Amino acid sequence: MAIVLVALGSNRCHGRHGRPAGVVRAAARALAGLGPVLRVSPIFATAPIGPGSRRYANAVAALDWPGSLPDLLARLKGIEREFGRRTGQRWGDRVLDLDILAAGAAVVRLPDLIVPHPRLAERRFVLDPLVTVAPDWRHPIMGRTARQLHTRALRPKARPRA
Repeated sequence: MAIVLVALGSNRCHGRHGRPAGVVRAAARALAGLGPVLRVSPIFATAPIGPGSRRYANAVAALDWPGSLPDLLARLKGIEREFGRRTGQRWGDRVLDLDILAAGAAVVRLPDLIVPHPRLAERRFVLDPLVTVAPDWRHPIMGRTARQLHTRALRPKARPRA
């Protein structure tokens, strides 16, 4: 068994689960069908990236997963479809988005799966909930903990001199 960190996000309402925060809560319950859910972060409201127009509800769950990461990815995509997710515009509005962020110290490079998630360290909408679930998780490539990555993301960016 491995502890896998999964990002949950939504910015569209669902007929049964309601607003995006309700969708994220329902998705966290659906993850329990895959294995024990050890922890779920609070839900954070975040601004969209790219062409999406609605605010997101984001969270991170720690899941005890007994199988392979490609198998988990297939199961997560199945949950997305059950919630009504359709393929469409990248970064567009969506009912549910589930991403594998990390699996302990594993580093995976496959055509459809990269672990740890390649943009994890850049995204506050991932780091804010991640640090509440697994603050001591260490990025296997960068060597920094989730807490350290979060602190770096909070620093003001240097402005270029004119």
